[in-house]
Amino acid sequence: MAGSVMLLAVFLCACSSSSQKEGEGVSVIARDSLPVLTGDTVSTLISDSGITRYRIETAKWLVFDKKEPTYQEFPEGIYLEQFDEDLSVQASLKADYAYYNEPDQHWTLRGNVHAMNRKGEHFDTQELKWDQRAHRVYSDSAIHITRERSIIEGVGFESNEEMSKYTIMHPTGVFPIDETEESAEQNVQEEPSKAPTHPQRKLSQN
Repeated sequence: MAGSVMLLAVFLCACSSSSQKEGEGVSVIARDSLPVLTGDTVSTLISDSGITRYRIETAKWLVFDKKEPTYQEFPEGIYLEQFDEDLSVQASLKADYAYYNEPDQHWTLRGNVHAMNRKGEHFDTQELKWDQRAHRVYSDSAIHITRERSIIEGVGFESNEEMSKYTIMHPTGVFPIDETEESAEQNVQEEPSKAPTHPQRKLSQN
């Protein structure tokens, strides 16, 4: 995704558009303890190097650019889509709450977090973090993954941004959805003991 400057510029345009269409828009506030900008009912596309890369929808978008660190907050939830160069959806994310640290380019999503990758695999957890600089998505929470032929559950998760290559750090079970034997795409590796309450292995999907 574009950096914090791009996000802020898009935010300003999106709020202006929202104001024209919905009668709601930007509120400018001088106090450091309050958001400098507030956007209501925002739906916007974000471009990077002239190419549309993301779509964001949110009921409320708050910008705190007088805080240290500066950040953006989505207290009423967020829906985000990531596009490839052909404008096909590579991945989508939805959460009840989102926080974006601008200097670190780091997202934290909490509450009923749901993601889907290009293969149609669904990921459900209560907290997910996205490091844009490292192009890394990860979580220390319980994770539930629904695939075409199986459901995978575990604790601890790490993935690339497209959610196409991922590792479950402590898998607790793989459950076939039908009688077909699960495809042998998984690589189970031994892992040093960290969490005695879970099987001591990790499961990778490439």
